[in-house]
Amino acid sequence: MPILLIIIIVAIIVYVAKGILIVQQAEVMIIERLGKYEKTLESGLNFIFPILEAPRGIARKISQRGYDGQVYSYTKETKRIDLRETVFDFPRQNVITKDNVTITINALLYFQIIDAKKAVYAIANLPEAIEKLTQTTLRNLVGQLDLDETLVSRDKINQELRAILDEATNKWGVKVNRVELQDIIPPADIQSSMEKQMKAERDRRAAILEAEGLKKSAILKAEGQKEAAINQAEGEKQAAILRAEGVAQARVIEADAEKEAIHRIIDALADKGQPDKYLIAMKYLETLSDITAGENNKVVYMPYEATGILSSVDGIKQMFDKTVK
Repeated sequence: MPILLIIIIVAIIVYVAKGILIVQQAEVMIIERLGKYEKTLESGLNFIFPILEAPRGIARKISQRGYDGQVYSYTKETKRIDLRETVFDFPRQNVITKDNVTITINALLYFQIIDAKKAVYAIANLPEAIEKLTQTTLRNLVGQLDLDETLVSRDKINQELRAILDEATNKWGVKVNRVELQDIIPPADIQSSMEKQMKAERDRRAAILEAEGLKKSAILKAEGQKEAAINQAEGEKQAAILRAEGVAQARVIEADAEKEAIHRIIDALADKGQPDKYLIAMKYLETLSDITAGENNKVVYMPYEATGILSSVDGIKQMFDKTVK
């Protein structure tokens, strides 16, 4: 009797222990009773009836990097459904563009299970379904674009792919948050042609920049020469003006001095003779002195009205004689 009681107690303990389930945060469990959906266990301490109730498993894709550096994926069944955002790193696949170029694309998919019941019952293998849907949709989108459009339209492809996948997986209780294309690899010969094209484009841009630099340099040099010529002409103009003003002032001063001298001569000779004849004679003699100045100058003529000049000179002599007396 005691042995039977112990067996019963142990059986009860085991039954109760199997009926206690602790669900982690951001996880849920689908419970079936006799093969039919019963309830969804939230995070925390939960109780079920073993034998009658049992958790329903769901396929989960796990990716691991091997020793050769490659990423390998496999599917594992788990009874706990993770509600956190999950990342799918799909293997590279070959896609044909609109202009019949085969390229290799590697995509990342970020999704989140928002309805665990639908994720379990609406689709048989959720990770496989999402992967195949992503691959086929990506082929369709890239098949509508040329190679050049594919290379520059990564953001556009990401947005369209995310919208299509989000709508298609909504009935599976899945929310696709983001899609990213990691690599877009054209064939080797296309890459070589693109590199040559890019090199030619860079050389062309370099030549254009060099030509523009030379053009700007020539323009700046011409403008500098123009400004220098203008400044030089302005300086010469100012110098000529200053020289002319100096000559004019000198002439004015000289004329004032001559005027003062004439006034003094007139005042000195006013009572002794005719000052006008004296001044004319002096000017005439100064002119003759200028004409005969120089080593090779010879006077071979007698100036006109010489007698008048001589009479003026004689008058000067008489004036000086009167002064001496």
